[in-house]
Amino acid sequence: MSEEKLLTVRDVSLLLNISEKEVMDLAQAGVIPAYKVGGVFLRFKKDQIYDYQKSSHPSLVKTAPPQPSSLKEKISDFFYFYDFYILSGLLIFLLLVVIFRG
Repeated sequence: MSEEKLLTVRDVSLLLNISEKEVMDLAQAGVIPAYKVGGVFLRFKKDQIYDYQKSSHPSLVKTAPPQPSSLKEKISDFFYFYDFYILSGLLIFLLLVVIFRG
């Protein structure tokens, strides 16, 4: 299963040529489908943004070239999104070692 990279508020504002505040307002109004990551950060699916762009302004649709994702970028994204879980797991492991050897 391939994972698609979700767009940030800034990415969507650049795609739609509107301000970041307008993107937030559209997301809060439910005009643009948005997803919360960690309950805080808004993210958007690229396909849904293109669908919105086509339906609202068909003449302004620009096709973005596919962005190659390198191994370095994938590793960077992995640690960006899972750093808390990795550190928590290591801490729990170390505590278990101390408890059972202690």
